[in-house]
Amino acid sequence: MSYYLSSENHLDPGPIYVRENGQLHMVNLALDGVRSSLQKPRPFRLFPKGFSVELCMNREDDTARKEKTDHFIFTYTREGNLRYSAKSLFSLVLGFISDNVDHIDSLIGFPEQIAEKLFSAAEARQKFTEPGAGLRALQKFTEAYGSLVLCSLCLRNRYLVISEKLEEIKSFRELTCLDLSCCKLGDEHELLEHLTNEALSSVTQLHLKDNCLSDAGVRKMTAPVRVMKRGLENLTLLDLSCNPEITDAGIGYLFSFRKLNCLDISGTGLKDIKTVKHKLQTHIGLVHSKVPLKEFDHSNCKTEGWADQIVLQWERVTAEAVKPRETSEPRTAAQRFYGKQSRAEAPLKCPLADPHMNSSEKLQFYKEKAPDCHGPVLKHEAISSQESKKSKKRPFEESETEQNNSSQPSKQKYVCLAVDDWDLLNSY
Repeated sequence: MSYYLSSENHLDPGPIYVRENGQLHMVNLALDGVRSSLQKPRPFRLFPKGFSVELCMNREDDTARKEKTDHFIFTYTREGNLRYSAKSLFSLVLGFISDNVDHIDSLIGFPEQIAEKLFSAAEARQKFTEPGAGLRALQKFTEAYGSLVLCSLCLRNRYLVISEKLEEIKSFRELTCLDLSCCKLGDEHELLEHLTNEALSSVTQLHLKDNCLSDAGVRKMTAPVRVMKRGLENLTLLDLSCNPEITDAGIGYLFSFRKLNCLDISGTGLKDIKTVKHKLQTHIGLVHSKVPLKEFDHSNCKTEGWADQIVLQWERVTAEAVKPRETSEPRTAAQRFYGKQSRAEAPLKCPLADPHMNSSEKLQFYKEKAPDCHGPVLKHEAISSQESKKSKKRPFEESETEQNNSSQPSKQKYVCLAVDDWDLLNSY
């Protein structure tokens, strides 16, 4: 104790008591040793001794208030009284993970039922629209669940979304239908190069209408299929209409798509249409359709999957970012003075359904299905067999024709194939 009192760093400890013979005695601070130590200058105090600090916790921000109320569900009774109940532990954990969804390492092997709820919770908090963090979070889901996140994507006439969210669009995997009509991509666009990636080898329907494509773009798109037998090898429907830079040479690159069933090349720069029709029928068995095909009315491809609402959020965000510039009064007034129209007044129209184009001008092709009968049926053989049936008119044949009236139209639909066509189809 004497050492403590005589130390240089001693501060006033207050009264000191000592127990002696069962009684407490206060030590006299007037002792010489203690007095000498207490007479030393005390350290400088920034605040007086009676000063106290009180933290003001009454004013809370929104996050702190949200953390307090986020654990409860507030409802009202019929009498108008406020009633609250605690959320389940699953809901609390789901909300916490969705708030930090960009920090997830991997979701591979995670149950898809829980992942869908986690995706919806993160989407409600608009985590996928955040720059940087939204892309990382979206990639974790697409790597683990592929087509469940998005199986069909329609970006028709949404060139602004493509320019702003290109990396997010490239993160989607296992798409089966992709509509990029009227986006003016061109031959050198990064997204056109991404179409040949192995991640999009599952695409079966591809719409590239009115995209300023030429023979060079078609050659790039078909190069992986022609050289390495991968890429868009599973393509069954292709729309290349309204691309006037595609010529007869560019159509020759499409012969590598062996699974192609529907093709639209209306509005292209073809010179010898008759020769192109013959080559398409000879090489891949596509027949020119005399009536417009419903596969090209752009109603089959829609955005479907967990991320369908995210694409709509992207469209709203990009529209709001461009809207102030487009609707500014000085700019519109200047454009009217110089005889120009703003984008808001005259948006780019996509020629999806041109009423002035006749059905005869449309170059839409389809592949006829193989009949169910034994082998090919030639056209002249079918006509001769029908004439012989009419001349003989056997009773049992008449009964058979009456029973099979429903199946006759489907069979007569496939009698226009020649022997060469069947040999070509069997060689596949």
